[in-house]
Amino acid sequence: MNKPEILAPAGDMEKLKTAIRFGADAIYCAGQNFGLRAYASNFDLQGLDKGIVFAHKQGAKVYVTANIYAHNQDLEGLAEYLKNLNELGVDGLIISDPGIIRIAQEVVPDIPLHLSTQANTTNWSSVLFWEQMGVERVVLAREMSFGEIKKIRSKVNMELEAFVHGAMCISYSGRCLLSNYMVGRDANKGECAQACRWSYQLVESKRPEELMPIEEDQRGTYIFNSKDLCLLEHIPQLVEAGLNSFKIEGRMKSVHYVATVVRAYRIALDKYMENPDKYRVPPELLEEVSKVSHRGYTTGFYFKRPESEDHNYATSKYVRNFDFIGVVKEYDELGQQLVVEQRNNFKKGDLLEILPPKGALDRLEVVSLYSDKGEEIDVAPHPQQIVRIPSKKAYPKHSLLRRKNSYE
Repeated sequence: MNKPEILAPAGDMEKLKTAIRFGADAIYCAGQNFGLRAYASNFDLQGLDKGIVFAHKQGAKVYVTANIYAHNQDLEGLAEYLKNLNELGVDGLIISDPGIIRIAQEVVPDIPLHLSTQANTTNWSSVLFWEQMGVERVVLAREMSFGEIKKIRSKVNMELEAFVHGAMCISYSGRCLLSNYMVGRDANKGECAQACRWSYQLVESKRPEELMPIEEDQRGTYIFNSKDLCLLEHIPQLVEAGLNSFKIEGRMKSVHYVATVVRAYRIALDKYMENPDKYRVPPELLEEVSKVSHRGYTTGFYFKRPESEDHNYATSKYVRNFDFIGVVKEYDELGQQLVVEQRNNFKKGDLLEILPPKGALDRLEVVSLYSDKGEEIDVAPHPQQIVRIPSKKAYPKHSLLRRKNSYE
């Protein structure tokens, strides 16, 4: 049985390293140009070099996006950029524009090409076409059912990748005009303003001054606001559909999101592959993915066309049940203390959850708290300050600390 890779997003170096430490087989990221997440931190060539070296040492792969739909002027500098990526040893290019594919095949013929979901591939004939064009993997459109994916797999031999977790889009595979129309930011060049999440009201053409709420809520309704995709409960169907790669969305998401979601899918997939016949999704993993910031969950198009229950009509706010408050830098065995880099305000008396890269989730009460100089303090209020938390247990380096919030 083919074991799919778990492919995680990396908006910056910390997320790249976190994704790999928490179980990703591969990550996808973007350089400073030609990608569709212009407002992520992204990587310059030096950063990509360091990220690729780190990933390869851990046995992981790095795919770089160049998936804009290019106008003539956008092609300037592309060939040189692709050659630079080739020298760095990237494991694949994620591309949607046929023109960029042509240039890539001409200047960097040895880099595997992955067709982006932006290309809207929804049938087996399209997959065969792209295979004939030299593409080695197709990232299927989000608007695909399990039945359609199985049909494609029965007719093609090339690698298939699909999104299994993260934000959904109202437009076919993310090709949206709303952002461009509303604020002049082109979603097809990585500048999406997420206008689909805004509140809207109905207007009748002959009464333009009269705004009519579609429901009684005076804030209006979020008619385009899809819930987030989550296929964690359906690992068996994903494997049986013949996918080669499970893709997690979220290059703009937090380190906590990346670590938690990747870890959950890693554990679930490994358990399934160990014993498919007796597999049941561990309920604690479903609880885990509910702890990251999300908009509620849906199975998207995998089982049926999305209906009213797959959207949030009342609000576009995220569900945030937990706060990410720190990262373990090391364990001081002599002092029996966790050395922690603070990421969110926390204080003495807080009950923390500890999420290690490997192993079981644990809990720790902050009975006392110390500054890096050993002074006792009551609260850690400063971003990225180093603090010490007494702990008789040595939790691994890079473990994440979080706390259930009080503003649900």
